[in-house]
Amino acid sequence: MSKNIIILQHIDIETPGYILDLMKKDNFNLTTIELDEGQKIPSDIAQFDGMFCMGGPMDTWMEKDYPWLIDEKKKIKEFVVDLEKPYLGFCLGCQLLGEIVGGNVVKSAPPEIGILDINMSDAYSNDHLFGKFNSTIKALQWHSYEVQNLESNKDVTLLGSSPTTKYQIFKYKNHAYGIQFHIEIKGNTVSDWACVPEYESALEDSLGKGALKKFDKIAQENMSMMNFNAKTLYNNFKKIL
Repeated sequence: MSKNIIILQHIDIETPGYILDLMKKDNFNLTTIELDEGQKIPSDIAQFDGMFCMGGPMDTWMEKDYPWLIDEKKKIKEFVVDLEKPYLGFCLGCQLLGEIVGGNVVKSAPPEIGILDINMSDAYSNDHLFGKFNSTIKALQWHSYEVQNLESNKDVTLLGSSPTTKYQIFKYKNHAYGIQFHIEIKGNTVSDWACVPEYESALEDSLGKGALKKFDKIAQENMSMMNFNAKTLYNNFKKIL
């Protein structure tokens, strides 16, 4: 039976990427809400089997500049905490989940941009989604903020960290996942995102002038492995829908 998936987007170029292609192949019923363009999340979110929440150039605390964040947080909370339905949040979507389940979103020191290592935690091997992953994976990072202070929520399990960001992968209970990195990328992702002023300046601040070419080259070299991980994640996510 085809599944109904809602995708929350904060800028038109940040889609579920490679995972979107896989969902289309499976003929999922996809509803994309472009929040930054004034589209509203349906009030009846119980109709959806799963939710994807993507990245964006804004931050979780910018409710004055982006008032739609207020309703978005309420709807994510209803979907994840009240209805206990499957959720995947990437980058900003990870931070929104983290805030909803009791964490704080703080500036990363330093920001993480590049193809960097994620080290899986002891708990990951029993996880529905990540259990078959290697204990260290390479992933595309492009963030200046991160979730912290989730330790007090006993329903949160840490699944993966990088040397500078503890909560790279975490789950709430067994149905909602925050993924700080970009597992969904495709061949054109880096060049597309570099056109966003906030992303371009973060890239050059971290990696220097002319960093785009180098970053794109490393991304291409690791693309097949990252796509393989995305496909594994997606196939496992389908099982919990």
